[in-house]
Amino acid sequence: MSTSEPNTGLEQLYRETGWSLRQCAQAVNRVGTEQGTPKQYRAPSVHQWLNGSVPREEVRSLILEAFARKLGRPVTHLEAGFPAPNGGAEAEPHGTADGIIDLGRLDMDPSRRSMLSAALFSVALTVPNWPDVVGRMEAAQRGTRTRIGMSDVATVSAMTEHLSSLDDQFGGRTARPLAAAFLVNTVAPFLRTDGPDGVRKAMMSAASDLCYLTGYMAVDEGLHGLAQRYYLKALELAGASEDHLTFCTTLRGMSVQAVDLNQGPIAMRLADAAAASSPQAGPRMRAFLAGQQAHAAAQIGDHRSARMYLAEAEVAMDRAESRGKAFGSYDPASLNYHTSQVRFEMGDLTGAVAAMQESDKLRYSIYRRTRVKERAILAERQLTIGHLEAACSTWGKALDDYPQVNSGRIDKRITDMFNLIGPHLKNHDAQALYERARTIVRPELIPA
Repeated sequence: MSTSEPNTGLEQLYRETGWSLRQCAQAVNRVGTEQGTPKQYRAPSVHQWLNGSVPREEVRSLILEAFARKLGRPVTHLEAGFPAPNGGAEAEPHGTADGIIDLGRLDMDPSRRSMLSAALFSVALTVPNWPDVVGRMEAAQRGTRTRIGMSDVATVSAMTEHLSSLDDQFGGRTARPLAAAFLVNTVAPFLRTDGPDGVRKAMMSAASDLCYLTGYMAVDEGLHGLAQRYYLKALELAGASEDHLTFCTTLRGMSVQAVDLNQGPIAMRLADAAAASSPQAGPRMRAFLAGQQAHAAAQIGDHRSARMYLAEAEVAMDRAESRGKAFGSYDPASLNYHTSQVRFEMGDLTGAVAAMQESDKLRYSIYRRTRVKERAILAERQLTIGHLEAACSTWGKALDDYPQVNSGRIDKRITDMFNLIGPHLKNHDAQALYERARTIVRPELIPA
């Protein structure tokens, strides 16, 4: 499809970026690869778009996101001279309970898998501040049939704990469909049911925690746009219930998602927002927040702030008392992981390896998914500093647990493993690892 004249809106945006045609095409391709649908656009395609050729609707979203990332602000279809979208996976429903139902049903339906994958991670996402959502009791519609009580709140909290445990042990692909079904069939009806204000606020708080967890599991599968939508619901519910803890935890989770996608500036902004939303945090919570600030700061090259936040996290961890329920997973192993990430971003590869090894030693066995993922990261870094045999040994330990974990992030690491050891197959350890992995890993993950 093409227009009769050049696309002046897109041309203006293009000039604002300072890109060459080739750089623009590469930026769009990177967004497509992140989404799971790699593109191979080149300079002539960009030239055609500027001259009025209208790309397919699914490609327009990639173009808009690429421009938004470069310019650091939202870019709309209208501004880019594109036709308005026809709706789809990114259309946001009205009302908290209705939104959860629509989002959960989309997540539960295998036939709509392509729609889930099409939901892009957006750096231009509008993230509400605490004053924008706090105390909004109208966010959850009141019903008239029955009343909810604290026993119903306990049911939601207990199920969230159980789903979190399943996620830790077996990965997000295993647990997220269960979470989506529970949100649709149980939690959303609870949110629509009348009850005392204290009970309703407690229910919204419990629902917020579950939405956060479900978003985290979507990240684990690589469905980043879907994860953002769950995170926004968690923020909305946390504000409605005046739950500062889940609000700042969700912001921090969004920062983790961004930093893992190498979106350092937005990761830093979200990490700072999380810290600002919890001004009276205890020591373990402060370590939880400062560790993420350190990682984000290191990724954007602010080494001074990274060291400061990391030192703050270390002091806070030393002061932390017994493991708190809400932050039981942030412990010395987690802090050493952040230390490794900071050192890696600063170019200290040997120090990054040492900190990740210490993290592996300290990690509790219940966190199997994390153990597999971070052992794979450790192996990659061992290989980078030339320790091939050590890397093969670490990858071998990751493969011990791999069959029990269903995780998109780990599948990506395993595919990377095959590519990284490919040039070293004359080495006995590398060859043995390669042959063993072929008997364990799904065929589609093995490079041809």
